[in-house]
Amino acid sequence: MESVKILIIEDEKDIVELVAYNLKKENFIVDYSYNGEEGLNKIRSNKYDLIILDIMLPGIGGFELCKKLKEDPKTAHLPIIILTAKTLEADKILGLELGADDYITKPFSPRELIARIKAVLRRTKPISPNTEKIIQIGNLKINKDKYLVTLKDKPIELSATEFKILLYLAENKGRVYTREQLIEAIWGSDVYINPRTIDVHIKRLRAQIEKDPSKPKYIKTKRGIGYYIPDNIK
Repeated sequence: MESVKILIIEDEKDIVELVAYNLKKENFIVDYSYNGEEGLNKIRSNKYDLIILDIMLPGIGGFELCKKLKEDPKTAHLPIIILTAKTLEADKILGLELGADDYITKPFSPRELIARIKAVLRRTKPISPNTEKIIQIGNLKINKDKYLVTLKDKPIELSATEFKILLYLAENKGRVYTREQLIEAIWGSDVYINPRTIDVHIKRLRAQIEKDPSKPKYIKTKRGIGYYIPDNIK
C-alpha cells in the first residue's frame, strides 16, 4: 500500500516507535504526534489517509479529538483507528459512537494492527466508477461517485463505515442481513469485529437519517435476525 500516509497520535514514545517501525515495513508513510493539539494541527495542514489515535493524550484527549474530526466536513471521512489501554466496553462503544472505524486495545499484536489498518483502508476507499450512480429511497439519496448522502437535498455527514453499511443495505433493499453478514460484507473475514459494532453504527445512522430513530422509516430491525431497508419506501 505504497503512498498511503498514516498519522500516529500517541504520547508513549515506545508505542510510537513500535507502530511506526511495523508500518514502515509495510511501505506506509508515517508521521506522528505526541499530543492531541499538535495532532489536530497536523491533520488540518497535511493530507493523511488514516489516523491511529490514543485516548489518554495530553491537551486534547482522544475522544474529544475524534469528535472534532468527525464533526468537521473536511475531515469527517478520515478513517480513525483508536489504539488504547482503555478496555471497558463503555469506552469501546463511545469510541465507535464518536465515529471511530475500529478500536484496538493495548497490549496489541503489530500483525493484527496491520491487518486492521488494511481492512479499514479497503472499506473506506472511495468509489470511483465511470458514470455517476445515485440510489434514491424516498427522500434519501446516496451518490456512489461522490460518497455523498442527502436527505431532502440536505447533506448528511457519515463516517466511511456508516456510508458503506447504508450503501450495502440500500443496494439490497428488502433483504434482511444478520450482524455477522454485515460484518462480512463491510469488514471482510480477515479481522474479528464484535457484532455489537453493527448496532452502534446503525444507531448513528438512524440518528442522522431518521425523523424519529425510535420508529425508523429507512433502516428497520427484524427482531432476532438483523437489519434491512424496505423495498417499498416512497
